[in-house]
Amino acid sequence: MSKFSQEIQVSGHLIDSSILTKIFDKIMDLHGEFQVEEINIGKRKKDQSFARLLVKGKNQKHLDEILETVYREGAVSKIQQEITLKKSPKNCVMPDNFYSTTNNHTQVFYKEQWIQVENMMMDKCIVVKQNRAFCVPVRDIKKGDMIIVGEKGIKITPPERPREGVNVFEFMGSSSSSERPTQHIAKQVADDIYNTKKNGGKIVIVGGPAIVHTGADDAVSELIRAGYIDGVLAGNALAVHDIEYATLGTSLGMNVHDATLAYHGHRNHMDTINAVFKAGSIANMVKTKKLKKGIMYECIKNKVPFVLAGSIRDDGPLPDVITDVAQAQREYKKILKDASMVIMISTMLHSIATGNMLPANVKVIVVDINQPTVTKLMDRGTWQALGIVSDVGAFLPLVVAQLRKKKSSR
Repeated sequence: MSKFSQEIQVSGHLIDSSILTKIFDKIMDLHGEFQVEEINIGKRKKDQSFARLLVKGKNQKHLDEILETVYREGAVSKIQQEITLKKSPKNCVMPDNFYSTTNNHTQVFYKEQWIQVENMMMDKCIVVKQNRAFCVPVRDIKKGDMIIVGEKGIKITPPERPREGVNVFEFMGSSSSSERPTQHIAKQVADDIYNTKKNGGKIVIVGGPAIVHTGADDAVSELIRAGYIDGVLAGNALAVHDIEYATLGTSLGMNVHDATLAYHGHRNHMDTINAVFKAGSIANMVKTKKLKKGIMYECIKNKVPFVLAGSIRDDGPLPDVITDVAQAQREYKKILKDASMVIMISTMLHSIATGNMLPANVKVIVVDINQPTVTKLMDRGTWQALGIVSDVGAFLPLVVAQLRKKKSSR
Protein backbone atom coordinates (compact mmCIF):
# COMPACT_ATOMS: atom_id res chain seq x y z
CA MET A 1 0.00 0.00 0.00
CA SER A 2 1.26 3.48 -0.93
CA LYS A 3 2.31 5.78 1.89
CA PHE A 4 -0.31 8.33 0.91
CA SER A 5 -3.31 6.06 0.39
CA GLN A 6 -6.47 5.06 2.18
CA GLU A 7 -9.21 2.51 1.67
CA ILE A 8 -12.75 3.81 1.32
CA GLN A 9 -16.04 2.03 0.81
CA VAL A 10 -19.47 2.98 -0.47
CA SER A 11 -22.81 1.19 -0.65
CA GLY A 12 -26.25 1.85 -2.11
CA HIS A 13 -27.67 1.99 -5.62
CA LEU A 14 -24.26 2.91 -6.96
CA ILE A 15 -24.77 2.34 -10.66
CA ASP A 16 -28.20 3.66 -11.62
CA SER A 17 -27.86 6.65 -9.27
CA SER A 18 -24.35 7.39 -10.65
CA ILE A 19 -22.85 7.50 -7.16
CA LEU A 20 -19.81 5.41 -8.06
CA THR A 21 -19.24 7.34 -11.29
CA LYS A 22 -19.25 10.61 -9.38
CA ILE A 23 -16.66 9.27 -6.92
CA PHE A 24 -14.42 8.13 -9.79
CA ASP A 25 -14.80 11.54 -11.48
CA LYS A 26 -13.97 13.47 -8.30
CA ILE A 27 -10.78 11.47 -7.73
CA MET A 28 -9.63 11.96 -11.33
CA ASP A 29 -10.60 15.65 -11.37
CA LEU A 30 -8.26 16.15 -8.42
CA HIS A 31 -5.49 14.20 -10.22
CA GLY A 32 -5.61 11.37 -7.73
CA GLU A 33 -5.51 7.64 -8.41
CA PHE A 34 -7.77 4.81 -7.34
CA GLN A 35 -7.89 1.06 -7.49
CA VAL A 36 -11.10 -0.95 -7.16
CA GLU A 37 -10.32 -3.60 -4.53
CA GLU A 38 -13.80 -5.12 -4.34
CA ILE A 39 -17.15 -4.53 -6.04
CA ASN A 40 -20.47 -6.33 -5.74
CA ILE A 41 -23.29 -5.19 -8.01
CA GLY A 42 -26.89 -5.80 -6.95
CA LYS A 43 -28.61 -8.32 -9.22
CA ARG A 44 -32.22 -7.28 -8.61
CA LYS A 45 -33.91 -3.89 -8.79
CA LYS A 46 -33.99 -3.36 -5.04
CA ASP A 47 -30.56 -4.84 -4.31
CA GLN A 48 -27.85 -2.47 -3.15
CA SER A 49 -24.29 -2.55 -4.46
CA PHE A 50 -21.01 -2.28 -2.59
CA ALA A 51 -17.54 -1.11 -3.59
CA ARG A 52 -14.20 -0.84 -1.78
CA LEU A 53 -11.52 1.41 -3.28
CA LEU A 54 -7.91 2.25 -2.54
CA VAL A 55 -7.44 5.99 -3.06
CA LYS A 56 -3.93 7.42 -3.62
CA GLY A 57 -2.64 10.96 -3.38
CA LYS A 58 0.70 12.64 -4.13
CA ASN A 59 1.16 13.63 -0.49
CA GLN A 60 -0.92 13.70 2.68
CA LYS A 61 -2.48 17.09 1.93
CA HIS A 62 -3.45 15.95 -1.56
CA LEU A 63 -4.91 12.71 -0.20
CA ASP A 64 -6.92 14.57 2.46
CA GLU A 65 -8.35 16.86 -0.22
CA ILE A 66 -9.45 13.87 -2.30
CA LEU A 67 -10.94 12.09 0.72
CA GLU A 68 -12.91 15.14 1.83
CA THR A 69 -14.39 15.41 -1.66
CA VAL A 70 -15.42 11.75 -2.01
CA TYR A 71 -16.83 11.62 1.51
CA ARG A 72 -19.33 14.25 0.36
CA GLU A 73 -20.40 11.89 -2.42
CA GLY A 74 -21.32 9.11 0.02
CA ALA A 75 -18.00 7.29 0.59
CA VAL A 76 -16.68 6.49 4.07
CA SER A 77 -13.33 5.38 5.40
CA LYS A 78 -12.98 1.60 5.79
CA ILE A 79 -11.55 2.12 9.29
CA GLN A 80 -14.16 4.30 10.94
CA GLN A 81 -12.97 7.20 13.09
CA GLU A 82 -15.12 9.17 15.49
CA ILE A 83 -16.06 12.78 14.86
CA THR A 84 -13.95 15.54 16.39
CA LEU A 85 -15.79 18.09 18.53
CA LYS A 86 -14.77 21.58 19.59
CA LYS A 87 -16.60 24.14 21.71
CA SER A 88 -18.02 27.32 20.23
CA PRO A 89 -15.95 30.19 21.68
CA LYS A 90 -18.98 32.50 21.88
CA ASN A 91 -22.51 33.02 20.60
CA CYS A 92 -22.84 32.96 16.78
CA VAL A 93 -19.23 31.81 16.31
CA MET A 94 -18.14 28.41 14.99
CA PRO A 95 -14.71 26.93 15.77
CA ASP A 96 -12.09 26.95 13.02
CA ASN A 97 -12.34 24.13 10.47
CA PHE A 98 -16.01 23.49 11.35
CA TYR A 99 -17.78 20.95 9.15
CA SER A 100 -20.02 22.76 6.64
CA THR A 101 -23.08 20.66 5.82
CA THR A 102 -24.63 19.58 2.53
CA ASN A 103 -28.39 19.10 2.14
CA ASN A 104 -27.99 15.31 1.90
CA HIS A 105 -29.03 13.03 4.74
CA THR A 106 -26.02 12.81 7.07
CA GLN A 107 -24.93 10.52 9.89
CA VAL A 108 -22.07 11.02 12.34
CA PHE A 109 -20.03 8.35 14.14
CA TYR A 110 -20.18 9.19 17.86
CA LYS A 111 -19.53 6.90 20.84
CA GLU A 112 -19.16 3.91 18.52
CA GLN A 113 -22.53 4.33 16.81
CA TRP A 114 -23.97 6.15 13.80
CA ILE A 115 -26.31 9.01 14.72
CA GLN A 116 -28.67 10.64 12.21
CA VAL A 117 -28.25 14.42 11.94
CA GLU A 118 -31.59 16.14 12.53
CA ASN A 119 -32.98 19.26 10.81
CA MET A 120 -30.77 18.75 7.74
CA MET A 121 -29.89 21.88 5.71
CA MET A 122 -26.97 22.96 3.57
CA ASP A 123 -24.29 25.44 4.65
CA LYS A 124 -24.77 24.99 8.39
CA CYS A 125 -22.72 23.31 11.15
CA ILE A 126 -23.48 20.20 13.23
CA VAL A 127 -23.96 20.51 16.98
CA VAL A 128 -23.87 17.36 19.16
CA LYS A 129 -25.91 17.31 22.38
CA GLN A 130 -26.69 14.29 24.58
CA ASN A 131 -26.09 11.65 21.91
CA ARG A 132 -28.09 13.61 19.30
CA ALA A 133 -26.78 15.67 16.38
CA PHE A 134 -28.44 18.77 14.95
CA CYS A 135 -27.88 20.95 11.88
CA VAL A 136 -27.68 24.50 13.27
CA PRO A 137 -27.50 27.93 11.56
CA VAL A 138 -24.71 30.24 12.72
CA ARG A 139 -27.16 32.68 14.34
CA ASP A 140 -28.46 29.94 16.65
CA ILE A 141 -25.07 28.80 17.95
CA LYS A 142 -24.51 29.33 21.68
CA LYS A 143 -21.22 29.63 23.51
CA GLY A 144 -20.03 26.18 24.57
CA ASP A 145 -21.97 24.24 21.90
CA MET A 146 -20.02 21.15 20.84
CA ILE A 147 -19.51 21.50 17.08
CA ILE A 148 -18.05 18.98 14.63
CA VAL A 149 -14.76 20.02 13.03
CA GLY A 150 -13.05 18.30 10.12
CA GLU A 151 -14.46 15.52 7.94
CA LYS A 152 -13.80 12.43 10.10
CA GLY A 153 -16.71 10.25 11.20
CA ILE A 154 -19.27 11.71 8.80
CA LYS A 155 -21.35 9.66 6.38
CA ILE A 156 -23.48 11.25 3.66
CA THR A 157 -26.27 9.40 1.85
CA PRO A 158 -26.91 10.92 -1.58
CA PRO A 159 -30.53 10.69 -2.80
CA GLU A 160 -31.16 7.87 -5.23
CA ARG A 161 -33.03 7.86 -8.51
CA PRO A 162 -36.71 6.94 -7.94
CA ARG A 163 -37.10 3.19 -8.28
CA GLU A 164 -40.84 2.59 -8.18
CA GLY A 165 -43.53 3.97 -10.51
CA VAL A 166 -43.24 6.84 -12.96
CA ASN A 167 -43.49 10.39 -11.73
CA VAL A 168 -42.57 13.76 -13.12
CA PHE A 169 -38.97 13.49 -11.90
CA GLU A 170 -38.36 10.30 -13.87
CA PHE A 171 -40.27 11.61 -16.87
CA MET A 172 -38.25 14.76 -17.36
CA GLY A 173 -34.79 13.21 -17.28
CA SER A 174 -33.10 16.64 -17.21
CA SER A 175 -32.97 19.64 -14.90
CA SER A 176 -34.92 22.12 -17.02
CA SER A 177 -36.57 22.38 -20.37
CA SER A 178 -38.66 24.82 -22.40
CA GLU A 179 -39.16 22.32 -25.21
CA ARG A 180 -41.05 19.52 -23.50
CA PRO A 181 -44.80 19.15 -24.31
CA THR A 182 -46.49 21.47 -21.79
CA GLN A 183 -49.76 19.53 -21.56
CA HIS A 184 -47.92 16.33 -20.77
CA ILE A 185 -45.70 17.96 -18.15
CA ALA A 186 -48.78 19.55 -16.53
CA LYS A 187 -50.39 16.11 -16.28
CA GLN A 188 -47.24 14.63 -14.75
CA VAL A 189 -46.98 17.45 -12.20
CA ALA A 190 -50.69 17.05 -11.35
CA ASP A 191 -50.20 13.30 -10.89
CA ASP A 192 -47.28 13.88 -8.56
CA ILE A 193 -49.19 16.49 -6.50
CA TYR A 194 -52.19 14.16 -6.28
CA ASN A 195 -50.14 11.12 -5.28
CA THR A 196 -48.10 13.10 -2.74
CA LYS A 197 -51.28 14.17 -0.95
CA LYS A 198 -52.86 10.73 -1.30
CA ASN A 199 -49.84 9.27 0.50
CA GLY A 200 -50.13 11.81 3.32
CA GLY A 201 -47.33 14.10 2.09
CA LYS A 202 -46.97 17.80 2.77
CA ILE A 203 -46.79 20.31 -0.11
CA VAL A 204 -45.55 23.89 0.26
CA ILE A 205 -45.74 26.66 -2.35
CA VAL A 206 -43.08 29.38 -2.61
CA GLY A 207 -44.53 32.18 -4.73
CA GLY A 208 -43.72 35.53 -6.29
CA PRO A 209 -46.00 38.33 -7.54
CA ALA A 210 -45.82 37.05 -11.13
CA ILE A 211 -48.46 34.52 -10.04
CA VAL A 212 -50.88 37.45 -9.94
CA HIS A 213 -49.42 39.43 -12.87
CA THR A 214 -49.77 36.46 -15.25
CA GLY A 215 -53.28 35.48 -14.18
CA ALA A 216 -52.42 32.35 -12.17
CA ASP A 217 -53.85 33.68 -8.88
CA ASP A 218 -57.15 31.83 -9.32
CA ALA A 219 -55.31 28.56 -10.03
CA VAL A 220 -53.18 28.79 -6.88
CA SER A 221 -56.26 29.79 -4.87
CA GLU A 222 -58.03 26.66 -6.10
CA LEU A 223 -55.06 24.47 -5.15
CA ILE A 224 -55.27 25.81 -1.59
CA ARG A 225 -59.07 25.54 -1.44
CA ALA A 226 -58.97 21.94 -2.71
CA GLY A 227 -56.58 20.95 0.08
CA TYR A 228 -53.44 20.31 -1.98
CA ILE A 229 -51.32 23.01 -0.30
CA ASP A 230 -50.12 22.88 3.32
CA GLY A 231 -48.12 26.10 3.49
CA VAL A 232 -47.34 29.27 1.52
CA LEU A 233 -44.02 31.12 1.62
CA ALA A 234 -43.65 34.48 -0.09
CA GLY A 235 -42.67 38.12 0.27
CA ASN A 236 -44.65 41.29 0.66
CA ALA A 237 -45.31 41.63 -3.09
CA LEU A 238 -47.32 38.42 -3.60
CA ALA A 239 -49.68 39.32 -0.76
CA VAL A 240 -50.08 42.94 -1.87
CA HIS A 241 -50.85 42.12 -5.49
CA ASP A 242 -53.04 39.15 -4.58
CA ILE A 243 -55.18 41.40 -2.37
CA GLU A 244 -55.07 44.17 -5.01
CA TYR A 245 -56.39 41.69 -7.57
CA ALA A 246 -59.03 40.33 -5.18
CA THR A 247 -60.36 43.76 -4.21
CA LEU A 248 -59.68 45.94 -7.26
CA GLY A 249 -59.23 43.47 -10.12
CA THR A 250 -55.77 44.78 -10.97
CA SER A 251 -52.13 43.83 -10.46
CA LEU A 252 -49.72 46.77 -10.41
CA GLY A 253 -52.57 48.84 -11.78
CA MET A 254 -53.20 46.59 -14.80
CA ASN A 255 -56.54 44.83 -15.25
CA VAL A 256 -55.53 41.16 -14.97
CA HIS A 257 -58.19 39.74 -17.29
CA ASP A 258 -57.66 41.99 -20.31
CA ALA A 259 -54.21 43.56 -19.66
CA THR A 260 -55.54 47.13 -19.93
CA LEU A 261 -54.38 49.87 -17.58
CA ALA A 262 -56.90 50.88 -14.94
CA TYR A 263 -57.69 54.55 -14.38
CA HIS A 264 -55.35 55.79 -11.63
CA GLY A 265 -54.13 52.20 -11.47
CA HIS A 266 -50.62 53.29 -10.51
CA ARG A 267 -51.86 53.89 -6.96
CA ASN A 268 -53.84 50.65 -6.57
CA HIS A 269 -51.13 48.69 -4.78
CA MET A 270 -50.69 51.55 -2.31
CA ASP A 271 -54.46 51.70 -1.76
CA THR A 272 -54.29 47.97 -1.07
CA ILE A 273 -51.52 48.36 1.51
CA ASN A 274 -53.52 51.15 3.14
CA ALA A 275 -56.65 48.98 3.27
CA VAL A 276 -54.79 46.18 5.06
CA PHE A 277 -53.37 48.64 7.59
CA LYS A 278 -56.90 50.01 8.17
CA ALA A 279 -58.09 46.48 8.91
CA GLY A 280 -55.04 45.75 11.05
CA SER A 281 -54.11 42.51 9.33
CA ILE A 282 -54.98 40.26 6.40
CA ALA A 283 -56.98 38.01 8.75
CA ASN A 284 -59.06 41.00 9.88
CA MET A 285 -59.76 41.90 6.24
CA VAL A 286 -61.20 38.40 5.79
CA LYS A 287 -63.09 38.56 9.09
CA THR A 288 -64.72 41.89 8.16
CA LYS A 289 -65.46 40.61 4.62
CA LYS A 290 -63.29 43.26 3.00
CA LEU A 291 -61.35 40.40 1.41
CA LYS A 292 -63.47 37.66 -0.18
CA LYS A 293 -61.17 35.75 -2.53
CA GLY A 294 -57.57 35.15 -3.53
CA ILE A 295 -54.53 33.30 -2.25
CA MET A 296 -54.31 35.05 1.12
CA TYR A 297 -58.08 34.70 1.60
CA GLU A 298 -57.91 30.95 0.99
CA CYS A 299 -54.98 30.61 3.39
CA ILE A 300 -56.99 32.32 6.15
CA LYS A 301 -60.25 30.47 5.46
CA ASN A 302 -58.59 27.06 5.15
CA LYS A 303 -56.14 27.58 8.03
CA VAL A 304 -53.15 27.11 5.74
CA PRO A 305 -50.12 28.72 7.42
CA PHE A 306 -48.19 31.37 5.49
CA VAL A 307 -45.04 33.40 6.05
CA LEU A 308 -44.33 36.71 4.34
CA ALA A 309 -40.65 37.67 4.47
CA GLY A 310 -39.78 41.34 3.99
CA SER A 311 -37.04 42.99 1.97
CA ILE A 312 -35.51 46.44 1.69
CA ARG A 313 -37.47 47.20 -1.51
CA ASP A 314 -40.96 46.61 -0.06
CA ASP A 315 -43.71 49.20 -0.16
CA GLY A 316 -45.40 49.24 3.23
CA PRO A 317 -44.74 46.49 3.99
CA LEU A 318 -48.01 44.89 5.08
CA PRO A 319 -48.45 44.44 8.86
CA ASP A 320 -48.27 40.64 8.38
CA VAL A 321 -44.77 40.84 6.84
CA ILE A 322 -41.82 39.79 9.00
CA THR A 323 -39.10 42.40 8.50
CA ASP A 324 -36.48 40.71 10.70
CA VAL A 325 -34.66 38.52 8.16
CA ALA A 326 -33.35 36.03 10.73
CA GLN A 327 -36.83 35.60 12.23
CA ALA A 328 -38.38 35.22 8.77
CA GLN A 329 -35.85 32.49 8.00
CA ARG A 330 -36.83 30.63 11.18
CA GLU A 331 -40.53 30.91 10.33
CA TYR A 332 -39.89 29.64 6.78
CA LYS A 333 -38.11 26.64 8.28
CA LYS A 334 -41.10 25.85 10.52
CA ILE A 335 -43.43 25.70 7.51
CA LEU A 336 -40.93 23.54 5.58
CA LYS A 337 -40.57 20.97 8.36
CA ASP A 338 -41.40 17.48 7.04
CA ALA A 339 -42.33 18.82 3.58
CA SER A 340 -42.53 16.15 0.86
CA MET A 341 -42.72 18.55 -2.09
CA VAL A 342 -42.01 22.25 -2.59
CA ILE A 343 -43.38 24.06 -5.64
CA MET A 344 -41.46 27.26 -6.40
CA ILE A 345 -43.28 29.68 -8.69
CA SER A 346 -41.67 32.73 -10.30
CA THR A 347 -39.47 33.97 -7.48
CA MET A 348 -35.72 33.58 -7.80
CA LEU A 349 -34.67 34.97 -4.43
CA HIS A 350 -37.29 33.22 -2.29
CA SER A 351 -36.72 29.97 -4.24
CA ILE A 352 -32.96 30.02 -3.62
CA ALA A 353 -33.49 30.91 0.04
CA THR A 354 -35.96 28.06 0.47
CA GLY A 355 -33.75 25.61 -1.40
CA ASN A 356 -30.98 26.26 1.12
CA MET A 357 -33.30 25.08 3.91
CA LEU A 358 -34.35 21.77 2.34
CA PRO A 359 -32.86 18.29 2.67
CA ALA A 360 -32.04 16.73 -0.70
CA ASN A 361 -34.84 14.14 -0.58
CA VAL A 362 -37.58 16.79 -0.82
CA LYS A 363 -39.03 17.02 -4.32
CA VAL A 364 -38.64 20.52 -5.74
CA ILE A 365 -40.52 21.82 -8.78
CA VAL A 366 -39.55 25.25 -10.12
CA VAL A 367 -41.93 26.90 -12.60
CA ASP A 368 -40.58 30.07 -14.16
CA ILE A 369 -40.46 31.75 -17.56
CA ASN A 370 -36.85 32.58 -16.76
CA GLN A 371 -34.58 29.54 -17.21
CA PRO A 372 -31.69 30.97 -15.11
CA THR A 373 -33.93 30.73 -12.02
CA VAL A 374 -33.63 26.93 -11.88
CA THR A 375 -30.00 27.09 -13.02
CA LYS A 376 -29.07 29.43 -10.18
CA LEU A 377 -31.00 27.28 -7.71
CA MET A 378 -29.02 24.20 -8.75
CA ASP A 379 -25.72 26.11 -8.78
CA ARG A 380 -26.29 26.90 -5.12
CA GLY A 381 -26.73 23.23 -4.20
CA THR A 382 -30.42 22.40 -4.71
CA TRP A 383 -29.48 19.93 -7.42
CA GLN A 384 -32.70 17.93 -7.06
CA ALA A 385 -34.78 20.84 -8.45
CA LEU A 386 -36.79 20.10 -11.57
CA GLY A 387 -37.25 23.19 -13.73
CA ILE A 388 -40.26 23.82 -15.93
CA VAL A 389 -39.63 26.83 -18.15
CA SER A 390 -43.09 28.12 -18.90
CA ASP A 391 -45.45 31.04 -18.37
CA VAL A 392 -47.03 30.31 -14.99
CA GLY A 393 -50.26 31.98 -16.10
CA ALA A 394 -50.66 29.30 -18.76
CA PHE A 395 -49.07 26.34 -16.97
CA LEU A 396 -50.70 26.38 -13.51
CA PRO A 397 -54.31 26.40 -14.83
CA LEU A 398 -53.39 23.28 -16.86
CA VAL A 399 -52.18 21.56 -13.69
CA VAL A 400 -55.36 22.53 -11.82
CA ALA A 401 -57.52 21.28 -14.69
CA GLN A 402 -55.75 17.90 -14.55
CA LEU A 403 -56.30 17.72 -10.78
CA ARG A 404 -60.01 18.44 -11.29
CA LYS A 405 -60.18 15.53 -13.73
CA LYS A 406 -58.50 13.20 -11.25
CA LYS A 407 -60.84 14.27 -8.47
CA SER A 408 -63.99 13.82 -10.60
CA SER A 409 -62.89 10.38 -11.81
CA ARG A 410 -62.47 8.93 -8.31
